[in-house]
Amino acid sequence: MAQTPLDPALDEAPYALQKHLGFRLTHWDEDFARIELPIEHYLMNRAGIPHGGIYATLLDTVMGYAGCYTGDPAHKKLALTLSLTTNFLSRPKGQTLIAEGTRTGGGKSTFFAESTITDETGEVIARGSGAFKYRATTL
Repeated sequence: MAQTPLDPALDEAPYALQKHLGFRLTHWDEDFARIELPIEHYLMNRAGIPHGGIYATLLDTVMGYAGCYTGDPAHKKLALTLSLTTNFLSRPKGQTLIAEGTRTGGGKSTFFAESTITDETGEVIARGSGAFKYRATTL
């Protein structure tokens, strides 16, 4: 998918967990989102690689964004995760985790999505899939 910069009008202020971990939304469009996270020492597990919970968080977050795009900053759509499957495949070779999520289907109240984490070298690190429920109200 061609990567265009994130529309500044859609760039939301970072929320607490996002600030804490340091990831940022770099692309958001209909049925697609991309998040990037520089690898830092505080993300590591005892083996010296990013903790699996970091991967699960990125996969979950990017899929949620992929299903909630409206294109209108005044009309936000939010979702809750119903299920999340995470598969750990490799360890990063580079210095940045890149999570991409795609909405794959769904309807008015739920959607399904898939996601992949790579690094800037192209190493595939983790994959995920999930089911999400739109919140009853939008912001």
